[in-house]
Amino acid sequence: MALARSATRKWLLRAAGSGLTLAFIFWFLPQEAILQGFTRLSWPLFLSVLMAFLVCHVAAAAKWWMLMDRAVAFPLALRAHFAGLAANLCLPGAAGGDAVRAGLAHAALRDGPKVAAAAVGDRMIDLAALACLMLIGLVLLPAAVAGGDHGMAVPVALAVLALAAAALFAFPAVARWLWARWPGLPARGLGLRLADSFSALAKRPLRLLFALVLSAAIQSVLIWLSIRLAEPVGVHVPVAAWFFAWPLAKIIATLPLSLGGLGVREGSLAALLVPFGANAPDVIASGLAWQGILYLAGALGALVLVLSGGRLRNGGPALKEISE
Repeated sequence: MALARSATRKWLLRAAGSGLTLAFIFWFLPQEAILQGFTRLSWPLFLSVLMAFLVCHVAAAAKWWMLMDRAVAFPLALRAHFAGLAANLCLPGAAGGDAVRAGLAHAALRDGPKVAAAAVGDRMIDLAALACLMLIGLVLLPAAVAGGDHGMAVPVALAVLALAAAALFAFPAVARWLWARWPGLPARGLGLRLADSFSALAKRPLRLLFALVLSAAIQSVLIWLSIRLAEPVGVHVPVAAWFFAWPLAKIIATLPLSLGGLGVREGSLAALLVPFGANAPDVIASGLAWQGILYLAGALGALVLVLSGGRLRNGGPALKEISE
């Protein structure tokens, strides 16, 4: 009961964050211009972007399944991934998409550390891919447009990759040393089993590299889909500007300030694209249309889960069993 109250409180705080951000946007930007942007979108375009978005998430589910060493049937991994999409949008903060996805996978696999290591590795790889795309976009922007020298962009990108790799490869040694030095620390069993699972992942660098390339390819297609939605609305900026701004806005939107990034992502994207010649109301309109894609994909994920006899849950029992 206390956990449910805490989760509901977090959900309400995030809902308030989205509400305040959207109120701020519609207060300072002309509402008519934002609403007019929606009228420039056609249903065939919107539905084609939705279908392509779903295909991208089938590929994302395959990436997570591969990192999990294909230990469950792919249909189950796909069902769990789309259930996670639904959870990201409609469940309280403590019951996020990763927990739902992990809970469904663990229910079949009964190997919590493997599921947890695959989930954490998947998130780290996605973050590294987003950071690389952002910095590649910055490098490709003409200096006169971006307003500065990009000589440090490549070293920073390499540093991000090195940090992600160090976190993955160094965790097993650090975890084992930590619990050997202080055996009384809590969650010793979970930590050591996670270390073993991360070690198994680290022994397959080619698989991790392939996952990184696949993640970057998926994110690149999502950027292209965003451009397809934005151009009819009236957002015309260099493609490199999209590759810089879109990943950064997505990273900002992952902060626990809103519901699924609603409001935060659109405001961040507008702030980042305006210096490259975009009109803020048009960016907001295209961003809200993209948010509609996210919600429809989540609704389809929930529908598939319900029709297949499942239900959304936070994975709490499974995660508790992992730690025992």
